[in-house]
Amino acid sequence: MKNILIHGLGQNDKDWNIVIKELSAKGIFSIAPDLFDLSKDQALDYNTLYHSFNRQCTSYSDQLNLCGLSLGGLLALNYALEHPQSINSLVLIGTPFEIPKGLLALQNLLFHLMPKTAFKDLGVAKKDFIRLSTSVAKLDFMKSAALLKCPALILCGANDKANLKSAGRFHEAIKNSELAIIKEAGHEVNIDKPIELADVLGAFWKQHSGLSL
Repeated sequence: MKNILIHGLGQNDKDWNIVIKELSAKGIFSIAPDLFDLSKDQALDYNTLYHSFNRQCTSYSDQLNLCGLSLGGLLALNYALEHPQSINSLVLIGTPFEIPKGLLALQNLLFHLMPKTAFKDLGVAKKDFIRLSTSVAKLDFMKSAALLKCPALILCGANDKANLKSAGRFHEAIKNSELAIIKEAGHEVNIDKPIELADVLGAFWKQHSGLSL
């Protein structure tokens, strides 16, 4: 199995470091690609990002356990729907069931006001970041989610009020799914509660990968 952790829009691969370390201590090896590095030297939008992620995933001969947060969850869901035969399990963390177009528009306004240096640590230019965020508003996986057959874990931070309802809707739509709420965590569960996340994620992957606990 190949275990892949996919970061959110305002994150990079390093935000999974503690989770990766904790999973490794449990005997579970995982990788976290840098989404922006995968798409470097290209005009960045959702389609560009997804095609780069798609190429990365299809290069593996193993079955995949995909775990994505927010935008990473949308990419994981997109790939799982297009390549069901390659997916062993799917984990969605703080992933919107319905894209909040009004909230995205407000966020993009704030992004326009931020200095270019604020995007430096993400490894992406300000204009590319805004273009990517704008393109996400066009996504719609609400009806497609019910087509998933693989085991799925729907995760959300207890303080992530914007996505708690989405978590319930994903759980209802995906028949073979479990729902877990991480206490005292906000939207970025991998940063707020990485050890607790690794515990839940590790148990789920072991349960659905034939590994002993």
